[in-house]
Amino acid sequence: MTIFTLHQISPWSFFLFLCLLFPTSEPSTPKPIFLPLQTMKIPSMNLPKPTSKLLFRYNYSLVVPLKVGTPPQEIAMVVDTGSELSYLECLPSQSNLTIFNPNSSSSYYAVPCDSDTCKNKSRDLPSPTICDSNKLCHFAQSYADGSTCEGNVATDTVSLGGLTVPNLVFGCATSSYSSTKDDGRTTTGIMGMNRGSLSFISQMGFRRFSYCISDRSSSGVLVIGDSDPVFVRALNYTPLVDISLPLPYFDRVAYSVQLIGIRVAGKVLPLPKSVFVPDHTGAGQTMVDSGTQFTLLLGPVYTALKNEYLQQTKGLLKVYEDSSYVFQGAFDLCYRSEDGAIPSLPPVVLMFRGAEMVVSGERLLYRVPELAGVSCFTFGNSDLVPVEAYIIGHHHQQNMWVEYDLERSRLGFGPARCDLAGQRLAQGLGV
Repeated sequence: MTIFTLHQISPWSFFLFLCLLFPTSEPSTPKPIFLPLQTMKIPSMNLPKPTSKLLFRYNYSLVVPLKVGTPPQEIAMVVDTGSELSYLECLPSQSNLTIFNPNSSSSYYAVPCDSDTCKNKSRDLPSPTICDSNKLCHFAQSYADGSTCEGNVATDTVSLGGLTVPNLVFGCATSSYSSTKDDGRTTTGIMGMNRGSLSFISQMGFRRFSYCISDRSSSGVLVIGDSDPVFVRALNYTPLVDISLPLPYFDRVAYSVQLIGIRVAGKVLPLPKSVFVPDHTGAGQTMVDSGTQFTLLLGPVYTALKNEYLQQTKGLLKVYEDSSYVFQGAFDLCYRSEDGAIPSLPPVVLMFRGAEMVVSGERLLYRVPELAGVSCFTFGNSDLVPVEAYIIGHHHQQNMWVEYDLERSRLGFGPARCDLAGQRLAQGLGV
């Protein structure tokens, strides 16, 4: 340590020294981080179904680039607001799969099982961490599509958008099962973004993040931190739902909101409000999840929506004649269009406390890749997955600015041109 006496410091330097010792204002808010958000196709693969799981597949995921390790390794991660612990594939590569190599990073650190991170901070994970034979913290995770991964909990330096974060906790997966094939896959892992203490956003210390998902593959944006783009219309906010008591089917660190009804072209489905409220076990919560592609509704609500949509689309659409066909294991309302044209359809409005989400146009139907001329309704039955919750997927969030405001415990969304948002924010405009 170097010690200075007062006569060695100029008056101006001494003034700056006093300002540092006795600051007169709060520290400035960290600058937001802007990352390109790409909608990436995930190829399908026929794999044996894991026991006790109904396998369904995602066709698209939301992917952002970043760097991990010293020296930095360029990777791409799927943005998942429905999970906590981020993980990277650390497997020997047998294909084109991009992986993270911990042996090439001098800042990589495997977390011991007697650490506070392993014993206490992992308390919100769906499966508790355990101690392996090397006394290292071991994790195992499973996802709704049947995918699984496990390995060691670790830390390393992460760089994104000009910001470098040391000692960020993540899972280094050394074993995994995927419901998608590896050939041509360019993602390295999952960026967990929920409200748990080990999520990516919690560790970075930001209290707000937003994204805008374009209906074009590579022109969206993810913003970590405060951002109020002038080209986005005013957002409507709905409060996040918190339940303090632990319940078996309620995810306390999810972005849970209160769905209060569904409207189809002006007609509200005749359902009691109690059907949207979590029961005494926690089943029936409504989660906003960027890691799920489409929207899933509990059986009674899905059936009511399906019947109403069939009624309102009579004469507009021809129902697909194979009544046994179920797209992705949960979407059983499909239509046939010989020329591929989709007529003007009645919109579906998800009604929340204080806000509404309008699903219209091409977001209502999804063309099935393996069946020519067949499109399926993008609301599915969560009972078929099975998942004991309502899940709002990223397909219905296209061309919306979606803001996760942790400081005010609310979620906001409003219509936006996400291709323009991505372009302008990339140019440093509109914020």
